[in-house]
Amino acid sequence: MMKKIFPAPLLSVALFTIWLLLNQSLSIGHVVLAIILALLLPVMFSGLRPRHVRVRNLGAILRLCWAVMVDTTASNIAVVRFLVFPKSRRSPSGFVHIPLELRDPNGLAVLAMIVCITPGTAWAELSLDRSMLMLHVLEVDDPQTIIDHVKSRFERPLMEIFE
Repeated sequence: MMKKIFPAPLLSVALFTIWLLLNQSLSIGHVVLAIILALLLPVMFSGLRPRHVRVRNLGAILRLCWAVMVDTTASNIAVVRFLVFPKSRRSPSGFVHIPLELRDPNGLAVLAMIVCITPGTAWAELSLDRSMLMLHVLEVDDPQTIIDHVKSRFERPLMEIFE
């Protein structure tokens, strides 16, 4: 019952404090408005809060971190090679459609972050049913190789961690 009234108590305290600090006033009107905002906003926006994450496999986290480090380093080297020696480009850039089995919103958010920090790749679109990721890749020789790489190096460990 208490969780429904105060879905995010720390957020309520922060909202109350920030409102009063920003207005630099402790008048009754500001205090009442701060209380109303501090109580209503977390309830109104509780649907936007991420689900609680329960880590299921510490080994998968370590493997995923290693894979991200290795792939990010390799991608940095490939992008530098491309920038320093533009004629050494092996393949044209393109979009790759990757079918996803991962459905957990937290896992998808981590996958989006991994793709965004990896030079030469960009998260282009996720289908409404979350079953297909469109990824832009700097060099696309064989799309299936990229699909297999993303699924084995990132999606499977994320599924072990979040699902």
